[in-house]
Parts: sequence; C-alpha cells; structure tokens
Amino acid sequence: MRLIKTSTLELHEFSGTKTPAYAILSHFWGNDEVTFQDLRDGIGSERQGWAKVVGCCDKALEDGWDFVWIDSCCIDKTSSAELSESINSMFAWYKNAHVCYAYLSDVPGGNRDYETGGLSLYIALEQSRWFTRGWTLQELLAPDWVIVLANDWSELGTKASLATDLTAITGITHLFNFEEASVAQKMSWAARRKTTRLEDRAYSMMGLFNVNMPLLYGEGNRAFIRLQLEILSRIDDESIFAWSNPRPEVYRQGLLAESPECFADCGQIRRGDFDPDRLPHVMTNKGLQMQLWLREG
Repeated sequence: MRLIKTSTLELHEFSGTKTPAYAILSHFWGNDEVTFQDLRDGIGSERQGWAKVVGCCDKALEDGWDFVWIDSCCIDKTSSAELSESINSMFAWYKNAHVCYAYLSDVPGGNRDYETGGLSLYIALEQSRWFTRGWTLQELLAPDWVIVLANDWSELGTKASLATDLTAITGITHLFNFEEASVAQKMSWAARRKTTRLEDRAYSMMGLFNVNMPLLYGEGNRAFIRLQLEILSRIDDESIFAWSNPRPEVYRQGLLAESPECFADCGQIRRGDFDPDRLPHVMTNKGLQMQLWLREG
C-alpha cells in the first residue's frame, strides 16, 4: 500500500502489518488531478488538483495523522496489475482507515451558518456531486469514522451526526450495518450513481458483497453480469432476482439484470428465509441451476 507522508507530501510504500495508521480521502475527481507519476517526479504542484492534495494532508496532519491515502496519486494506473489489485483492495483500505475525509468540493464552507443563513445544510449536501458517483458509495459505507468536509476543509459533520440527512439523500438506512441489507437493497443504493467507465459500476460495488473479480475493461455490461454471478456463488439471497426492466422497449432480457438501474425500486426488499441445507446455486452451460421452495397459497 502506498501512502503520502502528511508533513512532507512524499510517497512511502508499506505492506501487511507494517502499514501505519492512516487517514483516507473520498472525493469526486476533477479535470486535472495529481497522478502517481506527478507526485513521484515532484511536479504535482503544476496540476489543478494540487490544492486538494495539500488540503487533505494539512487536515490529516492537523488531526494527528502522519499518513494519508488518496486514490488519484497513490495508485500507479499505468500498471494494469497494480490497478486491478488496488480496486480489489479498495474496500478494505477504506474500512481499515482510522478516519475517512469525505471532501465535497462543491459545498461552500467559510464557516457558513447553514441553519440560519437561508440555505439548509441538507440542501447543500443533496446538491453535491459526491452523492452521484459510483465509487463514493463504498467510501461512505466501509469506514466507521467519516468526517464530511466543505470546499475549504471545514467540518460539516460526521457520518453519525449527519445520519438523518445522509439517509434521506442516499436512501440507505443501514449506514452502520449495511451487511444486514439484502442484495437488492444494496443494488438499489447504486442505481442512480454514475461512473466514468461503464465497467466501474460493477467494480465499485465488489466490496459491498465481499467478492473479488479480475478487471476486464472493454467488457461493458458484462462486468455487472459477472458481479451478479459472483454474488450468486457466495450469498443465499433470492432478492437478486427482484429487479425490473427500466427500459420497456427492450423485450429480450435474461435472468440477471444488465445494470444497477434495474434495482432502482428495490430499496424496501428484505432478504427472505432459506433452507441452509438446500443445494447451492450453480451456473452451468445450460443456465442457472437452483432449488426453490413453493409456498402453498
């Protein structure tokens, strides 16, 4: 794992139990982010995103953290092997962070009084792009301690103190125990979120289901099909089939959904009871083999 020293803005590499305590940044990307190569070569200050790196390190240092992880410049994205390993590890990295800074660069700070200043904090949060991005879903759920920050790095609150607003904005009632949600509910949380690359809609959700997959950019919607197949092989939860087609003009559709949008109306679907001794789901060359019980009506 590669971390930034908050006092020097230099990169350091760690592995296993030697990894020190660290803060981690959650943000939505701008047009000119600092890359790993920029930071390594000492030219990061030439990027527009440099102020974000400096602001994050200053905030972490102020809070007593010696190291911070920032996705844009702690991953060498020119290495497909490192990128794949990092994306498969990312949920764990956010979960293991001592604090996550959710930086909302489009929410004004300046010690604004949101309660009496005419613009409620809820409206300011709701309008942020941070809540529309696919990757920030796991970044909200994985860490126990999340501090929400305005564009000047002032604190707006925490995941705990803002829980009511965050639930209203995201539809997530399981902010601190998301593991208890059904597969369909978890999918519904991502239904209206977007990613720059189509495949990342699936890859950004792997950690929510505790699955790992190889990254195959170029496979399009097939990535989401692979995600569902991995879930079926690990989790006994038929709510994965509770989706509906958001495009009625498409008549031919398989058993699995083609995108998270298909689960947009599944926020209230609960996990059903199942027989622990039943046969597991198996995908064969003829389709999905599964054992279901019929209930007398």
